[in-house]
Amino acid sequence: MKNHQPKKITLVSLLLIFPIYFASTLPIKTSAEYKSDVHMNRTVVVYQKETLMRESILLSVPALMQFPELPRGCEVTSLAMLINFAGVPVDKLTLADEITKVPYLSDGMYGNPHQGFVGNMYTYNEPGLGVYHEVIEDLANQYLPSQIDNITGDPFSSVQKKLNEGKPVWVIVGSTYTFVPEKHWETWNTNEGEVKITRKVHSVLVTGYDENNVYFNDPFFPDQNRSADIENFVTSWAQFGSQAISY
Repeated sequence: MKNHQPKKITLVSLLLIFPIYFASTLPIKTSAEYKSDVHMNRTVVVYQKETLMRESILLSVPALMQFPELPRGCEVTSLAMLINFAGVPVDKLTLADEITKVPYLSDGMYGNPHQGFVGNMYTYNEPGLGVYHEVIEDLANQYLPSQIDNITGDPFSSVQKKLNEGKPVWVIVGSTYTFVPEKHWETWNTNEGEVKITRKVHSVLVTGYDENNVYFNDPFFPDQNRSADIENFVTSWAQFGSQAISY
């Protein structure tokens, strides 16, 4: 009688060996390759945290007056408040001494407030006008290097954003915080070309806002957070080129 047992063993062996052989012919993936397969279609998204814009905000910035030493020194006095609030002590008289100045009138040409303070800041007995954002930015950078943010030309929402970051904003505005009629403007010939100016110009430090008002420290007065109608204030500010300096 023939023994068929060996054939059964051979067949079983083949059945066991074949899957092992087949698996050995497949490429082996490393853990890194598996990881790559899982992530190769995944997009990485980076979210930037935006400043939360509140309906109202009011900063408590110590007020400084330009008088009696600087009858025309509203710009440097407002700047002194800004720099002091940023943590750097500086006196308004120091800034008045250091700011770039240009003559009120020289060889038939008026001074340009975009180039320096025009005329005399210290007395009304001699002619003078004021100074604009470019010169203020240069001076501010001496005290807060690489920190000054000139947002001139931006919408008022940029001023509001700075306030929400806890930073007051230096601005140029009409002296009554409202639109200055055309009859109060004149055109000066300067070495850099024609410049439209008005004597109804002022500088304040914006400290807050709400639905109806803008709040600011006005160097003409000793108290903090005076207010004006927000629509009138923004209209006047825009009329002067939306000049604004912060950090």
